[in-house]
Amino acid sequence: MHKRKYVGLQRRPVIWKPSYQIIKKPTSLPLFQSNQRFFGFNMEASENASCNKVSYVVNIVQETHLMESEESASHVQLACSQHYCAFPLNGNKLCIWNTNSPFNQPLHLEGHHQSITAVTFGNQVNPLFVCSASCDYVIVWNLLECEERILEGSTPQGTVIGTLLGMVLYLRFSPDDRIIAVCAENDILMLDAKSESILTELKGHIGPVTAVEFCTWQKNVAISVSEDRSFKVWDHCSGLLLYNSAVITAYPLLSLFVYEEKEQFITGNSDGQVWIFSLISEHHYRWVTQFDLRKKQQIFLNKRIKLAQHNKLENRLSYLSELKKEQKVETTFPILRIERCVQSVNEKCEFFPAANTRCLWIGSSTGLFIINLDNLELESILHFKDFSNLSIKVAGSCAIMNKAVNHKVFCLLSSMFGNQIAVLEINLLALMLSQRHDVEETLSVIASSCLLSTSPLHATTFKKKNINLASQKKSAVKSTIKDQPVVFHNKVVSSGYASAPQRTMFSPKTNIKTNGERFSELKSYYKCKDYPLESPLPTTLSRQLSVASKTTAIYCLQYSGDGLYLACGLADHLLLVFKSSLTRVPTVFQGHNGAVTSVGWSHDRKWLVSASEDRTLRIWSVKTTESTVFLDKDMLSKPIRVTQFYYMDAFILLSSGSEFHLLKYYIDTQKDELKRYKQKNKSKIVKTFSMTSAVEITSLSAINDFYSYIVLTTGSNRGLEIFDLNVDSSVAVIPDIHSRSAHQICQNKGSAFAAQPFENYNLFLTTAIGDAIKLWDIRTLRCERRFEGHLNRCHPCAISISPCGRYIACGSEDKHAYIYEMGSSTFSHKLAGYTETVLNVAFNPSNPQLATATLDGKLQLFLPK
Repeated sequence: MHKRKYVGLQRRPVIWKPSYQIIKKPTSLPLFQSNQRFFGFNMEASENASCNKVSYVVNIVQETHLMESEESASHVQLACSQHYCAFPLNGNKLCIWNTNSPFNQPLHLEGHHQSITAVTFGNQVNPLFVCSASCDYVIVWNLLECEERILEGSTPQGTVIGTLLGMVLYLRFSPDDRIIAVCAENDILMLDAKSESILTELKGHIGPVTAVEFCTWQKNVAISVSEDRSFKVWDHCSGLLLYNSAVITAYPLLSLFVYEEKEQFITGNSDGQVWIFSLISEHHYRWVTQFDLRKKQQIFLNKRIKLAQHNKLENRLSYLSELKKEQKVETTFPILRIERCVQSVNEKCEFFPAANTRCLWIGSSTGLFIINLDNLELESILHFKDFSNLSIKVAGSCAIMNKAVNHKVFCLLSSMFGNQIAVLEINLLALMLSQRHDVEETLSVIASSCLLSTSPLHATTFKKKNINLASQKKSAVKSTIKDQPVVFHNKVVSSGYASAPQRTMFSPKTNIKTNGERFSELKSYYKCKDYPLESPLPTTLSRQLSVASKTTAIYCLQYSGDGLYLACGLADHLLLVFKSSLTRVPTVFQGHNGAVTSVGWSHDRKWLVSASEDRTLRIWSVKTTESTVFLDKDMLSKPIRVTQFYYMDAFILLSSGSEFHLLKYYIDTQKDELKRYKQKNKSKIVKTFSMTSAVEITSLSAINDFYSYIVLTTGSNRGLEIFDLNVDSSVAVIPDIHSRSAHQICQNKGSAFAAQPFENYNLFLTTAIGDAIKLWDIRTLRCERRFEGHLNRCHPCAISISPCGRYIACGSEDKHAYIYEMGSSTFSHKLAGYTETVLNVAFNPSNPQLATATLDGKLQLFLPK
């Protein structure tokens, strides 16, 4: 086919009399009667804020241009590039507006006889192409040539590359701008961008194709979505169908975005549902995650309502409550556009999320949403109806600039019910800052200040009985005896008083045959060897054994600090300690009358603390397996959920009901055989802390390997509360961290064998039944990333962080264990070989080993290949 040129309407350089009506809206502030309360910005309190921060909040969004078209463009594909916006006007005219020169006349081109239904920009900057499509033609325009022709006084021209292709819903240039994918009804046509030629035709959808995208790292791969509620992966060069998905939703799929950094693609439907799929070849286009944008919005508002309650912001609270009620009236929530949200490299600001945070714009009919791809949580919401200076309250189509320039992005909107087209200028920094929850004081797990005298951690050790008077009496007796004549010699052979006592006669028999080698390693400190950071992951099953003759669940699992031993608590009341290699007969610690639900090692590895459903807390000697009851069942009304040593073994933390207790203890290690059965061990509760509104504490965690004042708790109210024991109070509350109450907090405690940056110790994980694993930063009180792919719907499957801090292991109900990388939201390894649900996992702190425990009482040890 030969090239065909179409001429366009010339742009007059001096006098401009457009055939349509253009209304330039005033750049006034949004109505602060509503927006000030929503964004939490208090004008009276702004005096204490920095000048820059106040200036950013002033103008969030402005409507720079408003066009009245003769025809509606409610379902037309609009386009935004780095410096241009393109949209149809009066049906068959293409309007190009330069964002660098907002007061100049827009360029409008003519060439279509029928209404334009789709517009897109090319990927190259010089020259920049724009393609427009209608039922009659598909035309490619070179904007540089068009502007040059106008300066010369001639008319701009475009190249027709397709004729009478049908209703075109979507256009997309290939990464090199040589091919244009045209979604014409149920088919996808690959057209040559320079000539009227159909390269390939992709057929297979049974409904109109609504979007198509090219895979940038695989040049021959394209992905398409359709109203038939499925997606397909094509080899667009040969026309072969590589993958055909099943129906994934009950509503038509409308939008599509290819996420190059993680090799994933994201699609949204007409009911607010968003899916993420993997494009990694080994993953076979597997489902990564899915979320409901409507529910995300409700969670976003709920958190701000609770924060307003916590901070006692009445105005903000009333407005948020009204807004939440209004959201319940919404009937549809279409995902109109998904676009990258990138801050300009030269315009970084401390008020933005971390520099490596990846965010997306999601455009819907009611507003624009910025979602964090790492944690799948909303960063900001811009509701059109919240701004009195916006003319379009309900959008039918939208396009968003993907990169901010001077903190500003442009957005195109077409009205759902009218003929209006608006150009919005959004101050991205002001939007993010207005809804940002400022942390008053940055917290840190590592103690950075001296211990206060008022802190409960300042509790003194137990005082021994005052024996001065008795000692004085004894010394007086001795002195008087020395002054008397000697009756007996120092040694009387027949009496036997000078011989060593026979200690074995008082030793009770135990159920364990121990030799002196079992815990000989505890007599001397181990030699620290660096953890092999470059070693492969432990994914090869090395050993598997059953912990009991009958099926019994393993409820808790923990390695000692030196990595030599592995302790596990069983449902049959026993506590077992294995060698880390799982090769020897385990040591049995017996004494509980209920399932052992929590176990922890002391920092010096000489003691074990355990809690049971019998409401008792015991401390065990690792060497002798003797136990001491430090809290009897009568002391607490509810079972102890979690217990551990704390503050370098100075205290014990334990949670029971809605409270957790700081327990001071004393263990008598003196060997007095005559008084060995007399109880000299002591304990007392130094302080009791209660969560704000939780009925029960579901998890508790603190660092014991170094001095830390921070204690983390989660409760049945689905919230997380942080306590600073140095100031003896709660310092932060994060509401609704999961859809259900979290059953475990896992801190990045590091290891004596692997060095990590100090800031990494401020990271911790939470997990809950029916939800993903979430990574949090205590400094920002934000969820930084989420990990999902494992199955956790019924049992409290545990999680563990590797000593190097780069990997996460978790159990699953699908009879597998999963390993995630910290930098990826999807799993990297899936460990098989189980016969039941994997309840517990634990990384060895000294060697690349992974131990797992199942519901049917089996231990597995994984080593590198």
